[in-house]
Amino acid sequence: MAPRITGTYITSTTTGEAVRAFVPAPLPPTAPTLNPADFAPANRAAEMALARLAGVAGLVPSVDWLLYSAIRKEALLTSQIEGTQATLVDLFNNEAGQTLANPDDVEEVTNYLRAFHHVQSQLRSPDGLPLSVRLLCQAHRLLMDGVRGAGRQPGELRQSQNWIGGTRPGNAVFVPPPPQQVPALLADMERFIHPPLADADNNASRLPSLVRIALVHVQFETIHPFLDGNGRMGRLLIAALIEQWGLLPEPLMYVSGFLKQHQAEYYRRLGAVRTDGDWEGWVAFFLEGVAVAAEQAERSIVSLASLINADRRRLLQTPKATTASLRLFELLPAMPRFSIEQVRQRLDTTFPTATAAVKLLQDLGLVYEAYVALLSD
Repeated sequence: MAPRITGTYITSTTTGEAVRAFVPAPLPPTAPTLNPADFAPANRAAEMALARLAGVAGLVPSVDWLLYSAIRKEALLTSQIEGTQATLVDLFNNEAGQTLANPDDVEEVTNYLRAFHHVQSQLRSPDGLPLSVRLLCQAHRLLMDGVRGAGRQPGELRQSQNWIGGTRPGNAVFVPPPPQQVPALLADMERFIHPPLADADNNASRLPSLVRIALVHVQFETIHPFLDGNGRMGRLLIAALIEQWGLLPEPLMYVSGFLKQHQAEYYRRLGAVRTDGDWEGWVAFFLEGVAVAAEQAERSIVSLASLINADRRRLLQTPKATTASLRLFELLPAMPRFSIEQVRQRLDTTFPTATAAVKLLQDLGLVYEAYVALLSD
């Protein structure tokens, strides 16, 4: 059987060179259409993994403890895929007010957090924007604010031809569609995300939500609508759609971890959709990634819940426990690095009381030597 055609090539000129730019066909794939039965076992496994993850979130007193770490790991990993060198420790140090050796890298990660929170708040607000081109442009402006690439039209769809890989357009690995085609292509993608009621019986509606998310991610990356930041925006779309379509009530997992671990395969699968029409291979890879990421997040939550419960018992059993030390303990999962002044502010107490609370947790081994250098800042 001949490979599925997923788009067309047209000649585009950029930097004085004529190149073959790829224009993707609208979603969903056709000739042949995707068969939901082909993905049923993998999709069921991924959905069950997400359901279990949502279930174990209740093991900890506050879901905010889980979100603090999960969202930051996603922000960090999606940025690392694009070459950012920041680490989770760098991010914690930045939030603790420490001087950083790589502030530009950390700012890229924190900008992703700002962009993600903006999208999430809009989708959760009754008066907020739906997942749309307009919302993506707003998020992109936050993503690129003040960082490398900030001069490349942040928040605006590109007005020039871009390319991926290679030293110039003529030897690029991939050339996305010409800029004049981008608005219409994004409008088609938006209609796939929000199909009209009249299309309720079309092929797209037969596809499971996770499969549709997989398709949207590839389509966005293929359109490459911005001059920079497309990879991070495309992965932000994954997290936003997982929540919007009710697959996970909170962003508790970080699928970018799987994509980074299998980065070469990730890019190969994206390319195979465009060159060979292999949507099936990409969807299978994506569903595996969701299942693996959800299972890893579930194990992390179970371990965290066990650790918190054991440490809380130790604190409650000591005669020296105070209200301030108990309140500080409850803050630790969302405040991994801190100064005594920050503790004083968060507890709204005096400096001696904050110092005593920190000292007690240190004596119990709940705050370790790595933190001591920060306590006097």
